[in-house]
Amino acid sequence: MTKDHIYDTIIIGGGPAGLSAGIYAGRATMDTLIIEGDQIGGQVVTTSIVANYPAVETIDGTELVNKMQQQAKDFGVNFVADTVLDYNFNEPYIKTVTGKKDVYSARSIIIATGAKPHEVGFEGEHEFRGRGVAYCSTCDGELFSGLEVFVIGGGYAAAEEADYLTRFARHVTVVMRSSDFTCAPLTADRARSNDRITILPYTEVVSVTGQDYLSEAHFINNQTHETTTYHLAPDDNTFGMFIYVGTDPQTKLFKKDITLDENQYILTNSTGQSNIPGVFAAGDVISKPLRQIVTAASDGANAATSAELYVTALKKSLNIAISRQVPNKKARTTLSQTSAIEERQPAVTQNRKSHWFANELVQQLQPIFNKLEQDIVLSQLTNNSEKSRELTAFLQEFSELNSHIQFVSKTIDQSTAHHLPYFKLMTATGLDTGIQFSGIPTGHELNSLVLAIYNTAGPGQTIDSQLVERIKKLPKTAIAIGVSLTCHFCPDVVAACQHIAALNPHVSAEMIDLQLFPDIREKHHIMSVPAMIFNQSDQVIFGSQSLEDIVTAIETTN
Repeated sequence: MTKDHIYDTIIIGGGPAGLSAGIYAGRATMDTLIIEGDQIGGQVVTTSIVANYPAVETIDGTELVNKMQQQAKDFGVNFVADTVLDYNFNEPYIKTVTGKKDVYSARSIIIATGAKPHEVGFEGEHEFRGRGVAYCSTCDGELFSGLEVFVIGGGYAAAEEADYLTRFARHVTVVMRSSDFTCAPLTADRARSNDRITILPYTEVVSVTGQDYLSEAHFINNQTHETTTYHLAPDDNTFGMFIYVGTDPQTKLFKKDITLDENQYILTNSTGQSNIPGVFAAGDVISKPLRQIVTAASDGANAATSAELYVTALKKSLNIAISRQVPNKKARTTLSQTSAIEERQPAVTQNRKSHWFANELVQQLQPIFNKLEQDIVLSQLTNNSEKSRELTAFLQEFSELNSHIQFVSKTIDQSTAHHLPYFKLMTATGLDTGIQFSGIPTGHELNSLVLAIYNTAGPGQTIDSQLVERIKKLPKTAIAIGVSLTCHFCPDVVAACQHIAALNPHVSAEMIDLQLFPDIREKHHIMSVPAMIFNQSDQVIFGSQSLEDIVTAIETTN
């Protein structure tokens, strides 16, 4: 869109509330833009299993929001990845949103910025984040396989994630400051009936300590004031502490103009409108008694419907023609800023026997691979171990998906080997792209591999020209990205690092599946993903990072 384009509505935030608002706005044929600065889906992508969404018995959180995003796209909604820095909502007819990349204008605004996990504030919480203290069970849960885990909190998330964590942990202890769970009885009963879960009521964390990892935790009973200490078991290297004590609304940017309640949530009327006409809010960011995916979706529908009525009345008062163009709902697969694969289920038009890639997935990948402009080689080093043989089978099948993708394998002596399984991307002329994978990039990490190929052998993702120039000036840097294949945030970080490598021959970026290489995890004391390491240094950068964040970190480090 041009800089002077005026949308009917701009939705700030791409979680369930923002996506639901987009679906309703798009279905009402409104010219709609959703701005998301982080990963589409918000907190939902950190949810292991959604079991209380109407008509859906159980569904992965990421799968749910991907379906919502595709539905919004099918209704003609536009998406942009940008970070909102400022705004002007005080003009009567046109409201503006200023991002890092551009300035966007609309006749109405829907704020759906959501909330982020609240920190407890006990001593050591910040210090041991990523080294035992965690906030996402689907990202980090498997790193605590066979270990003791504490879950702090007594609400929905604490009960659900405690139950989920028993898939990995030896035992889970739920620590809550109240007498009992505050969530629905059915959800609480799943935790209560799990024989691998112990519940400690009236208990709070005072502090955690350790050297490289957590090794000790101190608790207090807020009724008796009795203190207890958990000491690391003799054969364990650490234990886990997952925090689920509520959320903080992301409203700091708007507080100068938008009326908030005492807890910093946006106050809205029954139509979802804030104190400013034409500015609506929805989801976890608003003041309400229940914050669930279904209520966020409801809020989004309400806000979008109200925005449509507002914009229609505004256009009539200004004698602006109301265009009602029905969107083309033809199914499509596209590359977005953060995901190579839209998780949809198009009709299968051909039968194809496959171990690694289902027909539906192949159909999703073909439009991407059809854009490839040159050959790329998947070059594997192998010692014929079981995992290396698995990787060989994976790469052989993957290379058959498009004629531009080639596969070669070289058997090497284990004593001289890189950690295996391992492969890298090479050009057809034998040049090393600097893009490497230690592990088998299945699950969410398949996105990383697809994007790596698209960025090296295809037109590549669009990046701001100034950022491209900064990338090309970066000094020699080897980036290792520790991941878990269950992590929803890891692929974005891996793809961003590998895009840097694709643009700068002095930079290499290696995805490392930490479950396969515990020695790397132990060397760098990693208990959370994604985890970035530059030039094998001792410093680890944890958590989701944007492309610009990573570039800045490399510039600062060097």
